[in-house]
Amino acid sequence: MQVASTVAKVLALIVIIIAGMVKLCQGYTTNFENSFEDSNLNAGDVALALYSALYSYSGWDTLNFVTEELKNPERNLPLSIAISIPLVTVIYVLTNVAYYTVLDLNTVLDSEAVAVTFADEILGYARWLIPISVAMSCYGGLNASLIAVSRLYFVGSREGHLPTVLCMIHVNTCTPIPALIFSGGMSLIYLVVEDVFQLINYFSFNYWLFIGLSIVSQIYLRFKFPDMPRPVKLSLFFPITFCLCTVFLVVVPLYSDTINTMVGIAIALSGVPAYYLCIYLPPDRQPKCLQKLLGFLTLNVQKLCLCCAVDSEDRKEM
Repeated sequence: MQVASTVAKVLALIVIIIAGMVKLCQGYTTNFENSFEDSNLNAGDVALALYSALYSYSGWDTLNFVTEELKNPERNLPLSIAISIPLVTVIYVLTNVAYYTVLDLNTVLDSEAVAVTFADEILGYARWLIPISVAMSCYGGLNASLIAVSRLYFVGSREGHLPTVLCMIHVNTCTPIPALIFSGGMSLIYLVVEDVFQLINYFSFNYWLFIGLSIVSQIYLRFKFPDMPRPVKLSLFFPITFCLCTVFLVVVPLYSDTINTMVGIAIALSGVPAYYLCIYLPPDRQPKCLQKLLGFLTLNVQKLCLCCAVDSEDRKEM
């Protein structure tokens, strides 16, 4: 289904691009006149705008979460990234050109689904194809996110950074069911925020902060342990440039959107007491009620989901 949804998404975008290019070649260029008139070039607003733009491109890092499931990851991981990122960038840019060829700025801003509005304007009897493709695209994106995020929780638990209950897998299918359920539950909690752009700002600040810290750690390790085996090795130019970009995306919103940024920081810091109580403290120092709760959850999740815990040694045998 993941392959089918990806194919449906790409084919729909190709249809949109072709239709838009035909209109563009016919001389429909009115919407591109004074395109950047009255634009706001304030650094803070640019950073917040990039949050939404980069969120639409999210997925470039998803494959990294499932490296253990890849065949020959030393070759296939960088190859897939090198192919997919330029391809997706070209397709998305051409798609936006097609949109603005047919739709004016106000129509795009007022539309709840730009692709559907575009189809209603130009595709005639074939417009029903686009909503179906959009639905399949949403399914594919959600499916990939569930796989990646649940895998993140699973590995974090297996390495001792999260409660043991999250590193359990189904005894027959090896599916990380508790991690999937936890991921779904967290998603439902986030839906309490009604404004999707506000939610994106909460998410993006933490996302780029921790991504930036991860890249900084790689630069540190490159100098601290220069002889460490590295299956995939790139020039330092790329991580340094990436870090500079993340600094802009993290520091500037602190001044331009302080309240929402502080909420994002509070969300991140909310994990500190949970980590301290559930992971850092040895079992004999944990509160008795917490021990009983974790034991109750672990036991009943095993029963309900037919799961068992894995550790690093089990991983080697899988």
